[in-house]
Amino acid sequence: MIKKVLVANRGEIAIRVMRSCREMDIRSVAVFSDADRTSMHVRYADEAYHIGPSPSSESYLVIDKIIEVAKKSGADAIHPGYGFLSENAKFSERCKQEGIIFIGPDAHAINTMGDKITARINMIAAGVPVVPGTTEPITDEDEAIKVIKEIGLPVMIKASAGGGGKGMRLVKNEADILSAIRGARSEALNAFGNDAVYIEKYINSPHHIEFQILADKHGNAIHLFERECSVQRRHQKVVEETPSPIMTAKVREEMGKHAVAAAKAVNYSGAGTIEFITDDNLNYYFLEMNTRLQVEHPITERVVGVDLVKQQINIANNLPLTLKQEDLRQNGHAIECRIYAEDAENNFMPSPGKIKHMREPLGLGIRHDGYVYEGFEIPIYYDPMISKLIAWAETREEAIKRMRRALYNYKITGIKTSIKFLERIMETPDFVDGKYNTHFVENNFDFLMKPNGFTDDNEDIAIITVFLDYTNKLEKLQPEPVKKNMANNWKDFGRKRSIIRL
Repeated sequence: MIKKVLVANRGEIAIRVMRSCREMDIRSVAVFSDADRTSMHVRYADEAYHIGPSPSSESYLVIDKIIEVAKKSGADAIHPGYGFLSENAKFSERCKQEGIIFIGPDAHAINTMGDKITARINMIAAGVPVVPGTTEPITDEDEAIKVIKEIGLPVMIKASAGGGGKGMRLVKNEADILSAIRGARSEALNAFGNDAVYIEKYINSPHHIEFQILADKHGNAIHLFERECSVQRRHQKVVEETPSPIMTAKVREEMGKHAVAAAKAVNYSGAGTIEFITDDNLNYYFLEMNTRLQVEHPITERVVGVDLVKQQINIANNLPLTLKQEDLRQNGHAIECRIYAEDAENNFMPSPGKIKHMREPLGLGIRHDGYVYEGFEIPIYYDPMISKLIAWAETREEAIKRMRRALYNYKITGIKTSIKFLERIMETPDFVDGKYNTHFVENNFDFLMKPNGFTDDNEDIAIITVFLDYTNKLEKLQPEPVKKNMANNWKDFGRKRSIIRL
């Protein structure tokens, strides 16, 4: 049985994995780069080891360094989290060669489902619906034009490797076909080292719905229902919720069965996600599989009541699933908001820097997965997501209200964040009514980017802090009058606020 786990990741996901390890009496090992010396995951772990310079290409992505630390620390297993090496077949295989348990699928499953063309071929064989398109990489541009004319515009040109919206081009006009293919190829090559692309029919009014699956090494597989992930910006998820507001019981059952069939088709083991694209009529098609834990896994944990990391560890220990499909239920409604260190008013540019003040949201039904604290400096080298805020309630309406309250109470100063942008999403009629798709942000852009809406509330905590400092200075000079005249002090402070630089 696993006794010590090295978490080959950083930030909030590293801490989240370590929390489950601690509950299972498993010791945890952190790795960190120069930029992460003071990161919370380093402090939380039982042991921590430096693995190199700040760029991930010189630290978190170097397999040899991760393996070296695992051996030095005596870790018998490695959890990759998500991102970095989590879907790297070579890393999974290397762990096997070194006698270290990889908490995730084997190299075969990662390779098969990581390449989208290969995955499409396997899903067709397994009877899982796929979007009409090609099952071979595009090598001849003239042939590509012919295929697109047969499928019919609009189409998507998509990179076979990778994800995150890179290497994707929407083609609506015939004149744009060649430039889209060349652009997608170039971006895919730069991002993934692989310029293979394929063609898919574009689904109008698409919804991005994914099913969480668990599969053990004994042939058992289940799903833990769906997550609606259609609130996206630049093909990156921003808000997720479960259950999906458009789902019916009949379609949920059908999609769930296809998700399980997809996992079994590649002898999958571990936690994974089968992603579907769905139209307004709930016609659905296989999109891709993520062979790892997802960023949005907490909302499934809250609604279904299952610790997915513990399940991953049990599966890695070669234990059979004890969960039965017929016993699983969805309880209430959960929403997740991704909090980014970004400047929404400046085209969502990353906003690294030192956090001056921070107040985390608390209260009934709120979960906060983060890794930052007052005084911590957000590095420039990694994804700008700094935390995830999860709200649960018995109904969707109450979950939205609870999320609004939590976002309002979440204060961070010193850097720009996406908190106010997320507040706007929670107030947008299309979201409140559950009538949205992947075009939500562009369709509601004017409302979401309402002028002067991104700074006032986030300054409150800093304003109050400066006010208290101001009052304390007065109190030292004349203690009693100050205590009796707090309201007047606030008015006086307000008059002086224009010259204070927070």
